[in-house]
Amino acid sequence: SGLLSRLQTSAPTVQTLSSSSSKSFSQNIPSCLWKLGRLNHVAIAVPDLEKAQSLYKDVLGAQVSETVALPEHGVYTVFVELGNTKLELLHPLGEKSPIASFLQKNKTGGMHHICIEVDDIKAAMTELKKKKIRILSEEPKIGAHGKPVIFLHPKDCHGVLVELEQA
Repeated sequence: SGLLSRLQTSAPTVQTLSSSSSKSFSQNIPSCLWKLGRLNHVAIAVPDLEKAQSLYKDVLGAQVSETVALPEHGVYTVFVELGNTKLELLHPLGEKSPIASFLQKNKTGGMHHICIEVDDIKAAMTELKKKKIRILSEEPKIGAHGKPVIFLHPKDCHGVLVELEQA
């Protein structure tokens, strides 16, 4: 009845999970077929693209891209490199530009959307639709980085327009 017997009686027992307890355990683990990645950029709608470019380049000293027209999206874009992410400056291109209507409501501009990378945009679309998240297009469009993108309805994302981009 020495130390050995005390160790034997106080040793923990190992239990296997029953099928009912393993089901409840697995409910806490997301079963996504896609993964959310890093923040790619924060987009800012600007009423004067040249002034905005100058602020980031000349005043703040950032590396700023050339202006690129994206007629399919109705915008001009400029990217500001920040090291860990980018800012995307957006300016209206054409009368049906979503940025034009945004700027009518927000005369001085402001944050328009955030862009997060995903590893499988088609799988993300399928799962998000099942979860009742509205997607603003039936199919991905090619975005400013030449990769497929979709936008999620802001009313389903706590007031934030979310862009998902294929990584």
